[in-house]
This record gives sequence, structure tokens and C-alpha cells, in this order.
Amino acid sequence: MAVSPLHNRCIWSSPVRSSSLHRPLLVSLSARKSKSPGLVPSFRSTRRRNLCSASSSDTLIGSRKEDGKHSQVVSKKEEEEDLKSWMHKNGLPPCKVVLKEKPSHNEKHRPIHYVAASEDLQVGDVAFSVPDSLVVTLKRVLGNETIAELLTTNKLSELACLALYLMYEKKQGKNSFWYPYIRELDRQRGRGQLAVESPLLWSEAELAYLTGSSPQSNCCSFFCQAEVHERAEGIKREYNELDTVWFMAGSLFQQYPYDSPTEAFPFEIFKQAFVAVQSCVVHLQKVSLAQRFALVPLGPPLLAYRSNCKAMLTATNGAVQLVVDRPYKAGESIGVWCGPQPNSKLLINYGFVDEDNSYDRLVVEASLNTEDPQYQDKRMVAQRNGKLSVQAFQVNVGKEKETVFDMLPYLRLGYVSDPSEMQSVISSQGPICPVSPCMERAVLDQLADYFRTRLAGYPTTLSEDESLLADANLNPKKRVATQLIRLEKKMLHACLKVAVDLINQLPDHTVSPCPAPYAPLLK
Repeated sequence: MAVSPLHNRCIWSSPVRSSSLHRPLLVSLSARKSKSPGLVPSFRSTRRRNLCSASSSDTLIGSRKEDGKHSQVVSKKEEEEDLKSWMHKNGLPPCKVVLKEKPSHNEKHRPIHYVAASEDLQVGDVAFSVPDSLVVTLKRVLGNETIAELLTTNKLSELACLALYLMYEKKQGKNSFWYPYIRELDRQRGRGQLAVESPLLWSEAELAYLTGSSPQSNCCSFFCQAEVHERAEGIKREYNELDTVWFMAGSLFQQYPYDSPTEAFPFEIFKQAFVAVQSCVVHLQKVSLAQRFALVPLGPPLLAYRSNCKAMLTATNGAVQLVVDRPYKAGESIGVWCGPQPNSKLLINYGFVDEDNSYDRLVVEASLNTEDPQYQDKRMVAQRNGKLSVQAFQVNVGKEKETVFDMLPYLRLGYVSDPSEMQSVISSQGPICPVSPCMERAVLDQLADYFRTRLAGYPTTLSEDESLLADANLNPKKRVATQLIRLEKKMLHACLKVAVDLINQLPDHTVSPCPAPYAPLLK
């Protein structure tokens, strides 16, 4: 890279900006007065002795007690009528996919199904088109779009409402119209096609696999752990609000002879249901609020999420369809786009890490020193250049150099100490005053030391992570956690290399870094 002499660099030269982003099922919210035929049939009364236990019959993913006993759970006759056969009986038109199965990571669990091409497919082919009558949305469930929007604009999310619906439906057993779909979700155990359950369902010992560096080092995996706990607290808050649905739309539950949600379902069961729905819900575009989150049979988790795939499930002409974005051979697993999510989000939402995720990123937080007598002036200059006094810099995978170059003007501003120099910075209309060699060395040293500190905070090295991942018998949860941490480290190493390369290009390596009593802070 050709670099101009750093002593001629300006504090705010034109920056190179980085490009920016389980078990159980839920309760039913049926229509207030009328329901669409076949969606939620009336059910005969069930005795209350079936209500309150947290048994596997209440869970979408199935109880851990069922492990190794699946032959007693699903009969051979039920197996013969798979999800796709049930869908064809209820309006699914001919399609170009089949359901196949592959072994689970845990040999005690049943094999999981996945959607594969039934014939060779070309770009633009419609793989399947699921009619709205087989899609679960709040509009379908509630039969009233106003009520649906009212519920989800208060304290309950769409996911909580959908989970609650499916939990109550599961209590109906085979009497539920959705029984084949619920049974398929139980079989998947909320795992999706690529890996394991969301860390929201991991034990504390398993969450320790995500240990990176300390919170002070702003390690992505550390914050992945923190987000798991935050999400769990959010699910708990939603659980405490479930009875709101019961009282706001009481007539919706007349068909369910059960107690109110928090009496019928313990929190752990709801949490498992919430995570199961989270792993397979589809965000539809260009539809009403009451339809934007949908559960689509043949969609995820039967479809594999991929970050480099552009195919999306789309609402069109009374159905949800999948148009493939690449050729597929007969028998090949079909993928769908998971959205522009970093790997930390993919792990929490769907239980997998994508090695080829071009949307992966981590955050470096920089802030001006509030003890600096010139803090307000520097804050004004930062805002004038589109930055904040506390600025989060997104480090996007493959664009680490751009992020470092975007950070340098901000850090140089923090190092200005002479009031006359600060006045020159304030009055400048374009690229701002030259940077001394000693200041540039101080800025680059701080940046390089920051990345070294973050890397040193991990309990393993990059090479040790590679050795772990080479072990074919590595625990699946340990594997995805190690993948996440390894990819974080690769981004940090790339940032460190950029900083070190810039130091090596300094014209005079004998220059000592300038003292910086009010240097900007990095975390």
C-alpha cells in the first residue's frame, strides 16, 4: 500500500468509511368471533388434571427425558404421514422439494429432517408455494388485525404470542390441526440444520464455552454471553405479561379449557417454546404488521440458513413461496438467506456460526476523554465530522483496514493538546492541520496495544482454536463457540496487522510517542 509520509497527515482527512447491519411451543390466540375453517378446529373439553405439569406434551422440542425413547413417542403410522403429506392434504400444491433426514449431533436424539430438491432446479425456479391457510401469523391466529397490532405494540412481541399459541395447541395433541407441524418442530428440537440449540437454552457450564476476554476488552464473545442473559431476562418479562393476552382477548381462549398462561406453563417451558419459534420464524416483507412474522411449514428450520444465500421466503398471491437463487441437484439441501447478521447474532438466534459470513463484525468503542479541558471543542469537531463523543466503530470482516483508517482521525483529534492547535482545528473547513510524527506514533501505538490486549484476553490462541476444531469428536456446542471466538480473533489480528504496518511505514522510528494526558479511550 502506498502511504504518504505520516507527518503530513491531517487530523481529519477524508476518512475511509467502513460499510455498515426448543423445545416447547406457544399459546393460541384464535379469532375473537370467527375463525377460518380448518385453521383452529373446535376441541372437546380436556380435564384440568392435564394442565400444569411441565411435561414433554407441553414442549415443542420435547423433554430431555424422551432422549433415547423416541420409538415410544411417534408411531410408525405417524411417521409414514410426514409433514409434507399433511400439507398436500390441506392445500399445498405440487412442489419441487422432498423431506430427507440426517443424523443428529447427539446420537440419543432422532435424526432431523431437511428440505431437499426433488429434481434439478435452476435459478428462478419456485421450489414451493405454501398457501396462507398453512402459514401461522398473528392475523391468522387472532382473526383480527387490530387486536394483533395492539398486542404486539404493548409489552408482548410477535414471537411471544406465536409461542403461546403453539403451546396451547400442543396441549390438544392429535386433535390440533397443527399437530403434524408441531411434531416436526419437536423433532428438530429448535436446532435448525447447521448446528445446535441457541445458547439461550445452554447451561451456565456450556455458556462458559463462549468465554473470551474480559468485559473491559469489549470481546465479542463476552458480549455474546451478556446478550444471552439480557435476552433471557427479556423473555422472562414477556412471560410475566402473558396473562395480558388472556385478559385482553379472553374470548380467544374459550376453546382452550385450561388455566391462564402463567398458571398453565412454567417459565422454563415458555422459554423453550420462545426459542423454538425464534429459530424458525420468518420475517416477511411488504405485508401488514400482523403478518410480518410467520411460521411456515417447509421453511426454517427445515431450510438451512446461509449468510451467502439471497433466496428469501416471500409473500405473494395468498401464499408464501421460495424462489431459489442458485442451481440445485436433486437431493441437495436447499438454503435460504438469514439476513445481514453477524455470527454472534446467528448463534443466539439460530444456534450456528457461518464461516463464510460476509456480515460478520465486531465493535471497537472509542471515546473522547471527558477530563480534557478541550473536551467540548473536540466533541463539536467530532460531530461536525459525523462522529460522537462516544463512537462505536464497526469492524466488518474483510474491511478491517477501512475501519482502522476511519478511526485514525478520531484518535488524532483526541491527542491535540495545544489550545492554538485546537483553534486551528476548529476554524478549518476541510482536511485539518498536520499531525506531528510523535503524535502519529502515539496514536498508532495506542491502537496496536489495544488490539494486542483484546487478543491476550482470550484463554486460547488462534492456533489452539484450530487444533480444537480439527477434533471430529468435539462437543457440538463447544465447536460453535470455538468457531465464533476464532473468527473474532481473525478480525482482531487483521486490525493489528494494519496498525503495525502503519507503524513500520513511519519515516523516523527513533521518534518517541508524544505524551498524551487526555488520550481518547478505547474499549
